[in-house]
Amino acid sequence: MISIIGLGYVGFTQLVGFALKGYDVVGIEKEQRVVSSIRDGRCTICDESLTKAFGTVQVRATSNCEEALDTDVTFICVGTPSRVDGAIDLTQIEDAVGQLGRLLRRKQSYHLVVIRSTVQPGTTENVVIPLLERSSGRSVGDQIGVCVVPEFLREGSLLEDFLNPDRIIVGENDTNAGDMVCGFCSDFKCPIVRTSYRTAEMIKYAGNAFLATKISFINEIGNICKRLGVDAYDVARSIGFDSRIGAKYLEAGIGFGGSCLPKDMRALIAQAADLGYDATLLRSVVEVNRSQPLCLVEILESRVGTLEGKRVAVLGLAFKAGTDDVRDSQAIPAIGRLLESGAHVSAYDPQAVANMRRIIGDDLVCYAGSAAEALEGADACLILTDWDEFKEMDEQFGGMKRRVILEGRKVLKDSIQREGICW
Repeated sequence: MISIIGLGYVGFTQLVGFALKGYDVVGIEKEQRVVSSIRDGRCTICDESLTKAFGTVQVRATSNCEEALDTDVTFICVGTPSRVDGAIDLTQIEDAVGQLGRLLRRKQSYHLVVIRSTVQPGTTENVVIPLLERSSGRSVGDQIGVCVVPEFLREGSLLEDFLNPDRIIVGENDTNAGDMVCGFCSDFKCPIVRTSYRTAEMIKYAGNAFLATKISFINEIGNICKRLGVDAYDVARSIGFDSRIGAKYLEAGIGFGGSCLPKDMRALIAQAADLGYDATLLRSVVEVNRSQPLCLVEILESRVGTLEGKRVAVLGLAFKAGTDDVRDSQAIPAIGRLLESGAHVSAYDPQAVANMRRIIGDDLVCYAGSAAEALEGADACLILTDWDEFKEMDEQFGGMKRRVILEGRKVLKDSIQREGICW
């Protein structure tokens, strides 16, 4: 039997995914709102395939951590948000591990603890294991097993990524714990890499740092292409045929956001600094990404003049299509710069309005119920998220006062006259 502590994007996906595979699984979450929603049959994550699958399985959710005592393995899936200095905040990890350890004092049989949360290299050895041993009074490697199994889930395809991973990384310090994890993974058709704790932790950061670098690279190329009158998408498509490069993550645009890449880049840069190393390349990747939404607003100003008093429609608030997540969304700095410039902003997103309202309130932005409503009377439009419903838009632009359309992501059909940030 499996227990999962933390039912955010990672934990809830595991809850549903393991249930689909026939495991008896219980989810443990301290937020009663989340527990109540799951018990009432409501999916707590905005993800189409996950929502459909959730309706077909039987899962349990509770706020009582004691239920972990009756399970064989506990997956720790709590959040590790950024601190002010860029390093990760381990408060939720420490709370979960400490609470679980105190429960395990009462358990006589072996228990496996799997860290799925993203933690900086060295965290499992230096924080998790000492805390688990102190709180449980038991020894890791003998009565308790600990493994690090980083997740590589993408919002918008969470369940697909869980069920069909490219690889599974198992960080271990004893064979029994590693063998037990591999038993859970035996029916996954992908390579399983068994390594040390620290290496497993670093693999997650290295993978995300590479993806972020690839995105900022093609955006840098796109910015140069725009000034040369070259189509950045033709360039990206052509270099993507090179098997050494590959086509994925080569779409020039407004940059990356979300709960993983920005946070992990900050953490890796901060840890490098703590080790006395200046991660110059990684800092440049972050700087390019920071500048992209501001560059889009600058292009807008060059097309319409001063933004003071002008109405600008912003379509797309989520950091990507297929989710309601606005964490580190590039829409936030873009809207911020528009407001600083005196523009009146009307915004629309099919899923993310409620979440954006918590960050930028109704006193600053007018949130619309449709794209057409946001566009009515607008002097300009910025498209920041590649939602499917935006791809077929045409007549909705008819309500604009002045038809100036700029894309942060290439979304609209070719028949629509518009301009892109990198093309």
